[in-house]
Amino acid sequence: MKHTLLSIAMAYTLSLVPIAQAKELKPEIREPEAATGFSNKEERTAKKYMVVAANPYASKAGQTILAQGGSAIDALIATQLVLTLVEPQSSGIGGGAFILHYDAKTKKLVTIDGREVAPSAASSALFLDENGKPVRWIEAVVGGRSVGVPGILHAFKTAHDKYGKLPWRDLFKPAIELAKEGFVVSPRLNMLLEKELNPGLTKLSPAKDYFYPNGKALSVGTVKKNPELANLYFKLANIGIQAFYEGQNAIKLVKAVQESEIAPGTLSMSDLENYRSKYRDAICTNYKAYKVCSMAPPSSGGVAVLQILKLLEPYKLETFKANDPEALHLFTQASRLAFADRNYYIADPDFVKVPTKALLDEVYLTGRSKLIGENDNPNYPVGDPTYGKLAYAMDDSYELPSTTHVSIVDMDGNAVSMTSSIEMAFGSTVMVNGYLLNNQLTDFALSPKQGDKLVANRVQPNKRPRSSMSPVMVFNEDGSLKLLVGSPGGSRIINYVAQTIIGVLDWQLSPQQAINLPKITNRNRYTTLEKGTPLEQYVPFFEQKGHEVQVRDLNSGLHAILIKDGVLIGGADPRREGVALGESSE
Repeated sequence: MKHTLLSIAMAYTLSLVPIAQAKELKPEIREPEAATGFSNKEERTAKKYMVVAANPYASKAGQTILAQGGSAIDALIATQLVLTLVEPQSSGIGGGAFILHYDAKTKKLVTIDGREVAPSAASSALFLDENGKPVRWIEAVVGGRSVGVPGILHAFKTAHDKYGKLPWRDLFKPAIELAKEGFVVSPRLNMLLEKELNPGLTKLSPAKDYFYPNGKALSVGTVKKNPELANLYFKLANIGIQAFYEGQNAIKLVKAVQESEIAPGTLSMSDLENYRSKYRDAICTNYKAYKVCSMAPPSSGGVAVLQILKLLEPYKLETFKANDPEALHLFTQASRLAFADRNYYIADPDFVKVPTKALLDEVYLTGRSKLIGENDNPNYPVGDPTYGKLAYAMDDSYELPSTTHVSIVDMDGNAVSMTSSIEMAFGSTVMVNGYLLNNQLTDFALSPKQGDKLVANRVQPNKRPRSSMSPVMVFNEDGSLKLLVGSPGGSRIINYVAQTIIGVLDWQLSPQQAINLPKITNRNRYTTLEKGTPLEQYVPFFEQKGHEVQVRDLNSGLHAILIKDGVLIGGADPRREGVALGESSE
């Protein structure tokens, strides 16, 4: 297995390097080009199983577990353990996740909330300065203050206890091997390090020494080992998650947070010991002939994606061509309405009364849908689905786009759609035992009040911050599974996922074609069109409709699997380094 995982993934990773520079392994530092077709990713098909993840090493690890007869959850765990190593900027065991799991035998969908929680000593003044004003974003993001209690490993244990097939320890083998032997640094990881997107990474050790040896960013083609992470994985494999939440790792983690050189935090040993992931009911809505399901709050993404679809249902998007500008205008207005509600109502339902059912009510959304007009409206009112007056206010949280998504279907038809994150690129930059800790507490509102009104998503002890992560599953009329999809991208995740679902369900595109669509976003502010794509020609069209338009790179990371006539069809976003892998032999 050693040579298979390392050599195959290495070959794929190095294939991302421009041919003219392959010998030097020093490509131009830039994002993958946003082109009209994004033709550098092949659609993959399989009959038995499939995994789509953000890095070829991770996809290969998941494929290996599936080939051994592992379940979708087994493959998910192996995939994420490798992502922690090879895609440290986006996710890892120092962060959290939302998991959707579909059991093909019982036809039951469950969701697991592995979101981080605020330390028990946190207060609503966590991100306020001595004058009671929110600190600058960089002061909020970097260091121990922003670290929430990591939840992903507890969520994995919860899921594996019920849905795992292979022994827990076996799921760590690909990641342990790769951490010991080394992985090839990819162009994307190098580019993000060169750009120094997170200034804390060059200031805080040991992250600074790991990512910038001798003061220089890890170069493309470097074989990078991580023996500390390998040792921790060995303990986790043989002892269980208590090797993370208790003992030496916990002691080291707490010390790193509390004694951070920048903005020390309050996370404690008892916070780690008391963390629990949670089963939550999925939220679902009918969209035309389909049933679309996602994660309930504290995910705001699930509610917003479902709202966008229902708000657009009366406008018959299936009558438009894919990405028709008129259809995209309607899309921006539905997104404005959904974000207005999202920013006002959504928070951790264990602490705040969240009117989830009312926000998805058919009558409520039909009324809201009628507000959509011919021109852009930056003044859509916040809805009142409860027909009362909740004392909430808009919040000022940061939500940054370094996240990852994994879609998996196993040979029994069980499926997983998981979005996980450590928040900003490279998280808080506090590093322990070879992994980075999240800065998810900045997903809370920095200001606990707006005027005399409390913000629903304010910091409170042991509370989960709101998230835009939007793992989705779509079902046919007969209840069979049709589509799994999700994306990174901060609060733009909501737009990326909704547009892709529309591409598949309304415009009858394949997953890869829908993922490749040039992206458009509106978060109840300006309209953003993806740079370097045909959407740029529509700037005058949108401006004539009153839109404030920006043209910029939109770095989605969509990963999807469509199930059609017994065939698994996978798509991976060409804007990142992901790949779909499966097995089609009988």
